[in-house]
Amino acid sequence: MTDPVTFCVATGTTERLDRFLADQLQLSRTQAARLVAGKHVTVGGTPARASHRLSRGDLVEVALPADEPPRTLRPHPLDLSIVHEDEHLAVIDKPAGLVVHPAPGHWDDTLVNALIARGTTLAGGAEGRPGIVHRLDRDTSGLMLVAKTDLAHRRLGAMLAARQITRRYAALAWGHLGEDRVIEAAIARHPGDRKRMALRPDGRAARTDAFVVARLGPVDLLRLELHTGRTHQIRVHLESIGHPIVGDPVYGGGGARRVSGAERPLARRLEALAPRQALHAAVLAFRHPVTAEPMRLRAPWPADLGPLLAAAREADTPEGDPVADPLLALGFEARDG
Repeated sequence: MTDPVTFCVATGTTERLDRFLADQLQLSRTQAARLVAGKHVTVGGTPARASHRLSRGDLVEVALPADEPPRTLRPHPLDLSIVHEDEHLAVIDKPAGLVVHPAPGHWDDTLVNALIARGTTLAGGAEGRPGIVHRLDRDTSGLMLVAKTDLAHRRLGAMLAARQITRRYAALAWGHLGEDRVIEAAIARHPGDRKRMALRPDGRAARTDAFVVARLGPVDLLRLELHTGRTHQIRVHLESIGHPIVGDPVYGGGGARRVSGAERPLARRLEALAPRQALHAAVLAFRHPVTAEPMRLRAPWPADLGPLLAAAREADTPEGDPVADPLLALGFEARDG
């Protein structure tokens, strides 16, 4: 170990320990979390969790390991659906349940590990998350961009910041919006639950545009367009306007219990059919960062959510039909601009 580094918190606002360490020591959040998990960090002389909230006057002591070797990214073979690939980038249709990059609890079984296993070159990005341009929640499926060269990563990152990459999602949400909505509300970590995000005036600006594609019994099929990319953004925004995503275990807002009257039995059936939040990144559109060629890629509604959407439509998708894509049938592309 090297000599401990000690900080005295001067800010008057509370902040997570891992974020504080990342800022003060110029580390990635993953590196900061690794230090905390290894019991190398104390607050007031006591080992603390990454989620610990710091206050003015707290003494934070960090014992930095001497010459700690970087964590090796291990290959994790996994069948991936590659929608597009060239020498500069790849677009993956990520399955639900797959974490994007290594982090505490998932060091070796992520999308990054699976890409390494298939021999995909990844470049740019923070330590532990090479090639990652943007993320999806573990239980959200759909299209993700990864960079294979430093040039592609830099340009894609700049395009994302300039809102030159279109990201459109399909979701089933409880209730009926009645009209298209622009949801603009700042998001930050929930003050009492580290696993949740919340609308907070001191949060980061966030905007989601919501368009009604179809009214299906007690739910709406929505097309959602991100203008920003905050953690859990769509899920938090929809909950905030009273239309949470079907199957969302964190921001579900009561689920089927919010539905009354004749639609209650169908609502209960839909809830039982939802294996996860019914949210899918369906469309990516951008200009290629090297060739400037217009790119427009789509991922059909995922199979694990098929029975849920079929029940909402009160119609069964023909068994074995290889061309049936309910998003197309319901006019998602027609509303796609």
